[in-house]
Amino acid sequence: MSPRALVLSISSRAAAGVYEDRTGPLLVEGLAALGLAVDGPDVVPDGPQVEQALRAAVDAAYSLVVTTGGTGISPTDGTPEATRAVIEREVPGLAEALRAAGVAKGVPTAMLSRGVAGVAGATLVVNVAGSPGACRDALPVLGSVVPHALDQLAGVDHRAGGGV
Repeated sequence: MSPRALVLSISSRAAAGVYEDRTGPLLVEGLAALGLAVDGPDVVPDGPQVEQALRAAVDAAYSLVVTTGGTGISPTDGTPEATRAVIEREVPGLAEALRAAGVAKGVPTAMLSRGVAGVAGATLVVNVAGSPGACRDALPVLGSVVPHALDQLAGVDHRAGGGV
């Protein structure tokens, strides 16, 4: 059985119907290509609903939750704070790799993303910046590490297979 993933698009304007979410569908497609059973994207407005949606996803036992949006420095960007309120342990290298991937693609503003990654129970939560380019840049990074991370969270013994 494939691990279950959920994509949450964080945007008050998309939630209000001002414009269509263009980032969540990219992540859904890319995560499905990794072999995950992906739900969403669920569009959530900025604010307290972000933490509520994350807690609901952890309670629903998703293996992976990827958010897009709300990671910048504008006054309404609060996804990292909502994520920190839910996770128990941060995985800073993953968030750093996502920022570095954007910068390496020639997008210096990628370093302004405050996105975090971490673990809540047996769920890996990852924040991705809220642009289509950031989502496209994130998929190879996630693809390189998510299968191993989800195995670790599920208690798979990698020593038997020659891994870490």
